[in-house]
Amino acid sequence: MRIVVCVKHVPDIQGERSLGEDGRVVRDGGDGTLNELDENAVEAALALVEARAQEGDEVVALTVGPDDAVEAVRRALQMGAHRAVHVLDDAVAGADAVGTAQVLAAAVRRLGEEAPVDLVVTGMAGLDGLTSLLPTLLGELLGVAALPLASHLEVEGGTVTVRRDLDHATETLRAALPAVVSVTDAANDPRYPGFKQIMAARKAPVTVLSLDDLGLDPALTGAAGARTQVLLARPRPPRQDRVLVQDTGDGGARLAAFLVERGLV
Repeated sequence: MRIVVCVKHVPDIQGERSLGEDGRVVRDGGDGTLNELDENAVEAALALVEARAQEGDEVVALTVGPDDAVEAVRRALQMGAHRAVHVLDDAVAGADAVGTAQVLAAAVRRLGEEAPVDLVVTGMAGLDGLTSLLPTLLGELLGVAALPLASHLEVEGGTVTVRRDLDHATETLRAALPAVVSVTDAANDPRYPGFKQIMAARKAPVTVLSLDDLGLDPALTGAAGARTQVLLARPRPPRQDRVLVQDTGDGGARLAAFLVERGLV
């Protein structure tokens, strides 16, 4: 089985984040990290391969982005991925979800020329954009089924089965391989790499590909191919309607009265 895991390098969610004058997320703060939800995707792929324990099975970590995006695939290598691929091309700058999906789909097709790709796994969302569009877009571009928001997945024979835990229902979905699956943070507990794995990942080779290598027209991605545009962005203004209540023993009663007065209970 050959699994491609799409991972993303994002600004640290605990750090200061902002949009530049061009409407793009500022990514040069030096505090980027592997998208936390993508760790669940890497773990899901590794668990599938380890459960099979068959020689030749492979997990390939794939990312697209500027130079520092390589840290995302190196983190995947630390966790146990067998190979890393980084699509690096200035023409990708400014890509929206559709443009990013175009690049990733082209990279998956390129990898498929070497050996068949059975499954593409992603996290449920990127914590910088939070669109959750990528898995479905990838499925459409690759011409395969997309099964998003899986809290559990398993592969048997040529079929992938996922369970989706929704607010008021649980769904079981099945599709023939190849397919695209996105997993939630409830799917597993990502492993923490040991020192040996961390050091080995620092020296592991990373395959770097350009749009020319993928045979992808630059007009389909980057700012030139973006279908969305940020027209205006401002910092959220501080709230002016806050009420600070000093608890002198009757805080609970005053809070209850506040909620009742506004029809919140």
